[in-house]
Amino acid sequence: MEILRAKTKELFKSQLNEKQAQNSKLNIEELEANKTILQSYPRRIVLEMTSACNIKCIFCGRDEAEFNQTYLKLEVLDKLSNALEHCEEVTLFGWGEPTINPKFSKFLERLDKTNVRKYFVTNGTRLDKFVDDIFKYHVDIIAISLDGADSNTNDNIRVGAKFENIIKNIKTIVKKKEELKLDYPYLNFVFVAMESNIRELPKMVKLAKELKMQEVKVVFLTAFSTDMLKESLYNKQELVKNIFNETIAIAKELNIKLKLPYVQGEDIAGEKYHKDCFVGWRDFFIGSDDSIRPCQSTSLKLGNLSDYESFEDAWNSKLMQDFRAKVNGGGDMPIQCKLCYQSSHANWNKKSSFIQLGTAFAPDWEKKKKS
Repeated sequence: MEILRAKTKELFKSQLNEKQAQNSKLNIEELEANKTILQSYPRRIVLEMTSACNIKCIFCGRDEAEFNQTYLKLEVLDKLSNALEHCEEVTLFGWGEPTINPKFSKFLERLDKTNVRKYFVTNGTRLDKFVDDIFKYHVDIIAISLDGADSNTNDNIRVGAKFENIIKNIKTIVKKKEELKLDYPYLNFVFVAMESNIRELPKMVKLAKELKMQEVKVVFLTAFSTDMLKESLYNKQELVKNIFNETIAIAKELNIKLKLPYVQGEDIAGEKYHKDCFVGWRDFFIGSDDSIRPCQSTSLKLGNLSDYESFEDAWNSKLMQDFRAKVNGGGDMPIQCKLCYQSSHANWNKKSSFIQLGTAFAPDWEKKKKS
């Protein structure tokens, strides 16, 4: 049984071909040398399928009425062809629900022609529509967002999601996985911990065991509005420690992997703005509006992919070089990075990781025109 921390430099392990293995080795060397112009390709490509969502979580900073919903175009993969030959993983993840992109299955089909790990994060409401595709196109990892161990808690937080349907969808996937005698997809829960649900965390581990899932990942709520301040776990270390200790004991007993954030005051980042950030080297994030961003959890844009003739031009653009030079560098660091709330790299000793009021925490999507 493992107690894990969020991956920063490392990724999931899988069988790499020679080209991928050489690229990953070089990428880590360049990362550790703080190179700003890279000969290596990213080890992970993150594709935000859409800015739209089919549910409305109470804690989400997005307001669907204020921006145009965008859907990533399948043609983006054409410009990524060289990178896809070298990278280890493609993750379909962002502000929206990836499975509502009308080309979602086509993305899986195209990606299955490469050796990359295929990984997507979902609210689980539409998994029933993709059961066959998950196995046909060899999806390696599925992270399912669930914020309660029963319908009363989860459905009040994730408004529009139906707990019972999500559980049914998971059971369908697990049943087919067993029938086909396969070891994929790796299944885990992603749980946003807040005042109203953290006490259910031990039950989440039990639920994962019951459903034959492999892992429960916990991230702290970041409050983006005054309405959510009451849900913040900032300065509630005793509660968090007690629940985490109880959960760890159950996870050990049930042999479920548990991924936890650092408790406030114990984060290895100490007094720094954030833990050492590797996304500018390891990852390449493309927003559903064609924007290049360092990660999902930032409003900082580094141009648009369509601005560049090739992937290589975008990967080593002046904007990307500047980001690599400044992201871990103190005074010149972008304000968005000083206020980092990205679950893997945030410094959970800091108030700003838990509470973001009046900050530009989300991308500046194109606004809808008022009628």
